[in-house]
Amino acid sequence: MTIPKKWRSRSLIATGLLTAVVSTVLVSTAGEAAEQGGRGHKSPEWVGTWATSVTRGNDSGSTFEGLNNQSVRMIVHTSVGGAKARIRLTNIHGEQAVEVGRATVAKPNTSTPALSDVDPATTTELRFNGSATAVINRGAELVSDPVDLRVADDQDLVVSVYFPTPTGLTTFHSTTRQTNFVGDGDLAATPGGEGYTTERTCCWFFLSGVDVLRPDAGGSVGVFADSMADGHGTTFNGNLRWPDQLTDRLLRVRHGDVPGVLNFGLGGSRLNHEGNEPGDGDFPGFFELGTNALARMNDDVFSETGLHTVVVDLGINDIWMNNEPADKIIASLRQINQQARARDIQVIMGTLGPFNGLAVPEEVWTEEKEATRNAVNTYIREHRYEFDAVADFDKVLRDPADPTKLKPEFDSGDHIHPNDAGSKAMAETIPLNLIVR
Repeated sequence: MTIPKKWRSRSLIATGLLTAVVSTVLVSTAGEAAEQGGRGHKSPEWVGTWATSVTRGNDSGSTFEGLNNQSVRMIVHTSVGGAKARIRLTNIHGEQAVEVGRATVAKPNTSTPALSDVDPATTTELRFNGSATAVINRGAELVSDPVDLRVADDQDLVVSVYFPTPTGLTTFHSTTRQTNFVGDGDLAATPGGEGYTTERTCCWFFLSGVDVLRPDAGGSVGVFADSMADGHGTTFNGNLRWPDQLTDRLLRVRHGDVPGVLNFGLGGSRLNHEGNEPGDGDFPGFFELGTNALARMNDDVFSETGLHTVVVDLGINDIWMNNEPADKIIASLRQINQQARARDIQVIMGTLGPFNGLAVPEEVWTEEKEATRNAVNTYIREHRYEFDAVADFDKVLRDPADPTKLKPEFDSGDHIHPNDAGSKAMAETIPLNLIVR
């Protein structure tokens, strides 16, 4: 049992041990600091290197029906590396407990063209409290024991999980921009991907995060956003979402302790509305778009390992889907800022990019919505003192000839989501001096 700090201090005072303990700690810390100074590094710490926002399954299809005597092989792209790794699984949106029959983590086999093949020399069985099997309770998270797998910066990892019994409604992330795989039976430890007969252009099932143990830990930075960060419009299997490109930028600079970058982007996420609510332009709404953003802060932001900064880029979907007034959007952004800063998390607030020309399938842009977008952006710019910094995404993305539209060279084709080049421009707006420790 861990004794709360204030109780532990009182107990030490009562027994007359506090002075001795403090003296010992000071001497030890001084020696440790001198030793670390000589070595040039700090004691290893756990930090988040990859994460994703998860939602409940939809009303039909595989995310609703779940998995049964099936394995999933999921590819994720880390930000920073470490000497050990641990994997986080989640059943937060499930309706029943989910059994894990076997799980592994490995590096991809780069000598073959099949993305489902893994390097057998790196395949490592995950254990949970020492056991190869485990149960993810309804509404709960499951963290693996640490594994001795050295992870490099900017590295693909392959997580394979076998579900021997029906899972029911899944907890998942839809827009992966990454090919993942499903096959029958226990394929978690197989090096070849032949048994994974179903190729999916979506879906990290029951997977929420990867942590690594780093000697020079710089904590982690989260991107709390919508489809702009989720990678819509970027190259499939390219790892060119703007948070990925922020990682690339950090690794190029390499001054200070580089933080992990965690992507909490969720396509269709709104500040004040639920994912399954319909929107303008005959947009039907889906559960995979998640709950309102304020409702997902505890799980997507505050629970992450080593998080010290969050970049917020939300509100554009409230405008085009629901014609939400500026004051309600601003109020929610301010609330996100207040809750994060109350937990000593820095906030970089992003302005909202243009969307004139977006059709879903009908046109949804109006002059009234454009006025709302400009009002929100004006507030963010003029009240930058409320936040730790402002990332002016609108300024770098908009077309100088028509500020209601994306720059043609940044437009992925749907007139709201930036392509690879536009995502790079977004990544370059983040002030590195604020996030590198």
